Amino acid sequence: MSDERSRIVALDKRRIWHPYTPMDDYRARVDPLVVAGAKGSWLFDLDGRRYLDGNASWWVCALGHNHPRLVAALKRQADTLCHSSLAGATHEGAALLAEALCQVAPDGLEHVFFSDDGSTAVEVAMKLALQYWAQNGRPSRRRFVALDGAFHGETLGVTALGGVEVFRRPFAGVLLDCVHVPSPAEDRAYERAFEAIDRIVRRDSDEIAAVVLEPLVQGASGMQIYEPAYLRAVRTLCDTCDVFLVADEVFTGYGRTGVMWACQHGGVSPDLLCTAKGFSGGMLPMAATLTTSRIFEGFLGTPERAFYYGHSFCGNPLGAAVAREVLRIYEEDKVVEGVRARAPRIAKAFAEMADLPGVVRTRALGMVGALDLEGGAGYLAGAGWRVYEEARRRGAYLRPLGNVVYVAPPLIISDEDLMLLLSIVRESVAAVATR
Repeated sequence: MSDERSRIVALDKRRIWHPYTPMDDYRARVDPLVVAGAKGSWLFDLDGRRYLDGNASWWVCALGHNHPRLVAALKRQADTLCHSSLAGATHEGAALLAEALCQVAPDGLEHVFFSDDGSTAVEVAMKLALQYWAQNGRPSRRRFVALDGAFHGETLGVTALGGVEVFRRPFAGVLLDCVHVPSPAEDRAYERAFEAIDRIVRRDSDEIAAVVLEPLVQGASGMQIYEPAYLRAVRTLCDTCDVFLVADEVFTGYGRTGVMWACQHGGVSPDLLCTAKGFSGGMLPMAATLTTSRIFEGFLGTPERAFYYGHSFCGNPLGAAVAREVLRIYEEDKVVEGVRARAPRIAKAFAEMADLPGVVRTRALGMVGALDLEGGAGYLAGAGWRVYEEARRRGAYLRPLGNVVYVAPPLIISDEDLMLLLSIVRESVAAVATR
């Protein structure tokens, strides 16, 4: 370990409280990756080694690291306007971005509320739903419905929706009311899972503000994948009971599943759609919540009906400029079409890994591939971390979800790098199984 690296690690362990990390173990045992730079699908550490970024740095770098067009857009914007609030003011970048978003969004989403990250985008959707019903004739609608294993962020309101108990349990006594229903991914048959949500929503529709779903892929619960038919059935149910449907596309949006929005697999338009992560290409914290005109108009009228919510960086000019450039790249470089070309390689590789010792189940959709290892379930299971260590030695950065090993690389990863990443995953899983 170089002197410079030792200095950084020592300072890190003395001062930084890391996310999702048992800090006693981290400080005593973990030798962290010290990232000094990144480009495309690669991370470079301080010692000169490089690692394939197998999860697009927590799913945000959909266009890879330091995309030259995004860097250039950021620099151009920084020369003219770095910040302006949207409180009684506006700027061209925010207006153009909102228009561009509505153009690529599912039908019926006509208005955009900007925020800074995925958790906040979902929190905006929850607040909009609660306030809409409170001032439009249904004040008893204060509950939400979400799936077992759901993950929608970590702000306090959104924590109520979470179905990953290790994240939710410490705050259980102060959360909003949310009913969790069986996941169609866990059930492996959407009809049985739908019977449960159908019964609850029909029975309690006068109390339910919204159903909140991660369309098709439940990310943090272990890349659990379910059928589009469930999404269609829930959309019909919400229409029948006049309950809002919120699509959390923070992870699944922007082409990750092979279409721009995972909702499109089911031909579904939600009442509210939340986007972040790939939205700004991993360059800046930026998010948005899109709504229908019905919801927007439910806040018009006397001043007390307005949505009194926001923060200093809503629609930030730097983020808006980068997010607009992301959309241009998607269109001009046919990024989503490229996902559909690469997806079969991921699906084939993970299907073949089903034969490895210790592998219980595999699955894939778009640019997501995942497998379950023996040894228990849940976020705190440890076998996945042994695979992480093997992969790191071989030059890939993975971040397991307990005993779930997965890849969700940049969407623009080259064929050569993708095949290398998949080969490293296979070798690493095999190495753990033979211990």
